[in-house]
Amino acid sequence: MILARRTGLYLVLIALVALFASPFGWLVITAFKDNSEMAAYPVHWLPEKWQFGNFAKALTFFNYLGYARNSLIIAGIYSVLITLSSAWAGFGFARMAARGKRLVFGVLLSTMMMPAMITLIPTYIIFARLGMIDTYWPWVLWGLAGAPYLIFLFRQFFANMPRELEEAAIVDGCGYGRIFWRIFLPQSWPVLATSMLLSFTWVWGDYIAPSLLLSTDHTTLAVAVATQYVNEGNQTPINNLMAAGSVLYILPVLLLFFVLQRGFVTGVSTSGLK
Repeated sequence: MILARRTGLYLVLIALVALFASPFGWLVITAFKDNSEMAAYPVHWLPEKWQFGNFAKALTFFNYLGYARNSLIIAGIYSVLITLSSAWAGFGFARMAARGKRLVFGVLLSTMMMPAMITLIPTYIIFARLGMIDTYWPWVLWGLAGAPYLIFLFRQFFANMPRELEEAAIVDGCGYGRIFWRIFLPQSWPVLATSMLLSFTWVWGDYIAPSLLLSTDHTTLAVAVATQYVNEGNQTPINNLMAAGSVLYILPVLLLFFVLQRGFVTGVSTSGLK
């Protein structure tokens, strides 16, 4: 009975994995097709001839590496800043006493229910009046402001750490700033890895903000992949090159996930103290 249940569970999980991975699989197969096969009927499930040169064409069709550099700069700056600012805010909510702290934390969490589209026009107006359009300063300011969800993650993690660590540090003359940098932050590697990965993918996959705030020369790879693979004459998309460029576009996120995947494993707050 146990073996039958386990087998059934594995079959369900395999079916779900196949279902959720099928769009990515179709994207990879499309990247190897000739563009004429995109409109073929009946549908060519596999390429008649595998076009391995599509990836080289995708890299040279426009300044792919230049746009990738722009995305790496923005995503890197944003992920580092928002991780540190969210960690500091989460530490304050978890370990420091202040009147009205619970109310402020509740208001902070309530902002997660606000759709981002509501703030789109006011955000553009503010940055336009500050002269920050077509610069990377908006992502710096967003990073310094922290993110409610990440603050919540750090707050929950820091709240479970032993009180004795903090009390011992205070007896030794440490202030809260030193306690945060020397004790709490080094122990929070699972949340740090999660925050870095989530914040990096937020910016790497964002299309709306770069297309709204940046010019064509300074925009990100997400916008370039969606708009640059077109014929010069009739502006029709070159779908096979777009698919190849999209596959290359996903690779940095996959690499980052494999590097930081240990951070997603549930760990105790005192990991590393021994």
